[in-house]
Amino acid sequence: MKTDILNRPDLELFVIRFYDKVKNDPQIGFFFSEVVKVDWQKHIPVMVDFWENVLFFSGAYGGNPMEVHKSVNQKHAMTSEHFATWLKIFKETVDENFEGVHADNIKQRATNISSVMQSKILNKDHYLGA
Repeated sequence: MKTDILNRPDLELFVIRFYDKVKNDPQIGFFFSEVVKVDWQKHIPVMVDFWENVLFFSGAYGGNPMEVHKSVNQKHAMTSEHFATWLKIFKETVDENFEGVHADNIKQRATNISSVMQSKILNKDHYLGA
């Protein structure tokens, strides 16, 4: 029986499993290996901080994900299909490992974040520098 996402170790497990899938995905993996060349030793803890803050309001993350993704988009244009793939992998990874209120919440927050990023990155006329 699966448990809910309860703490940072659960988020670490999720983030590692999620990015293992992302790295190997034919539609979006290249963003992490060719466009940005992610240093996974640094990226994983930052993403755990991000999702810990999103889910548990820990205050652990102080970055600006919109600016990071805007910069990536300038190197290689993102599409709605890229965002859809990211979200599909995200939700699948949550569902494979967890169930409960926090699991549902993180999927909803990821959906919202993806929608906002798409709106601001793909519709450049609506981007106001936020």
